Amino acid sequence: MIHVIDTVVLPTEDNIPAVATKAGSFKTLLAAATAAGLVPALSGDKALTVLAPTDDAFAKLPKGTLEKLLKPENKDALATILKLHVIEGRVYSDQAIKSGNASTLAGENVKFAVKDGKASVNGAGIVKTDIDASNGVIHVIDTVILPANMPKLSTRMPAADEMTTPRDVAALAINRGAPMFNHGDHAACVAVYEVAMTSILAMDNVCCATKGELRTAMSAAQHSKTQSDKAWALRRGLDTVMQMPIASRN
Repeated sequence: MIHVIDTVVLPTEDNIPAVATKAGSFKTLLAAATAAGLVPALSGDKALTVLAPTDDAFAKLPKGTLEKLLKPENKDALATILKLHVIEGRVYSDQAIKSGNASTLAGENVKFAVKDGKASVNGAGIVKTDIDASNGVIHVIDTVILPANMPKLSTRMPAADEMTTPRDVAALAINRGAPMFNHGDHAACVAVYEVAMTSILAMDNVCCATKGELRTAMSAAQHSKTQSDKAWALRRGLDTVMQMPIASRN
């Protein structure tokens, strides 16, 4: 059967991070990859296969885990976890299922399986497969894969005024995002800010007025035409959190 088309179909020119950015459901993954310093590797010419957890997959992690992983002192642990989601070369879904396992950049194998017609990798459901990028292929998964030997996160006991609060999350996001913005990586800055604001909105110790400001900022960002404008819209929301009364931290 032949289908006649009026345009030549060309391979995508977008690399893995660009494809993930356009998809819109991998903001947390992009922010984590940026924090771990892995974006250059994912943007390079070397072919890679990425098992990409969605934002909902990251949200399933125990409360506070993501915030801890994004801290500078846990950069190596975060990188190890993310490398467990990356395989060298283009490995399409049929190849993955046929081989049954693959070696990851973390040095640990992941196992592919099919049960009741549903594919999975290390127990994480594979919800979409074979998304092409110029430098590899992406398979979407619904759960973050954790190493068999989970890297130890920093256990420094925080001082009383350093306990996790909306301000802490906002400050962490600004400290990470502002340098990215200043170096011209506006999309990465946006990803970091969006993850932080989503985390803050899920906190109990944020007043309704502040949550309203955050939602307004996120809405403004969605309607912004450039990544720079999006970053500034989100930054205004984070600045609102930084201005919260100290009493809101209790």
